[in-house]
Amino acid sequence: MEFAEAKKGKEYRIRNARLTDVDQIIKINRLALPENYPYYFFVEHLKEYEAAFFVAEVDGEVVGYIMPRIEWGFSNLKQLPTLVKKGHVVSIAVLEQYRRLGIGTALLQASMKAMKEVYNAEEVYLEVRVSNSPAINLYKKLGFKEVKVLRHYYADGEDAYLMAAPL
Repeated sequence: MEFAEAKKGKEYRIRNARLTDVDQIIKINRLALPENYPYYFFVEHLKEYEAAFFVAEVDGEVVGYIMPRIEWGFSNLKQLPTLVKKGHVVSIAVLEQYRRLGIGTALLQASMKAMKEVYNAEEVYLEVRVSNSPAINLYKKLGFKEVKVLRHYYADGEDAYLMAAPL
């Protein structure tokens, strides 16, 4: 899947990630987020969930990514305990100079579409720092709701919101 969009004079392209992108994805992860993962973690997720793992390119350079996985577990949205297939946004990041161009939105939309259409997931969830207002607002715009607070979720002790949306 590929598509291009332009906003604020910048054109970007969303496409499925490739193994050759992993080094740049790791670089973005380290520059943009305090939560970092080893090389093999990215490779395993890419191989297993390739259809929903996307990157964003500007002028041929990877500037953002979304790394998902698909899981079975209790619904984060239904009232009664119900086992469902769900997408988990493990990591999403866009280099700072390319934020506020719609890239994060486009990455999420592409991955959520694949989670539903390719993997038959019923819902999607993620964890986000309670202090990350721009991300929280983006997720709410895409239909995510705050489900609960995960106390001391991050290594530095900060809480996270578990947010979920139907697919």
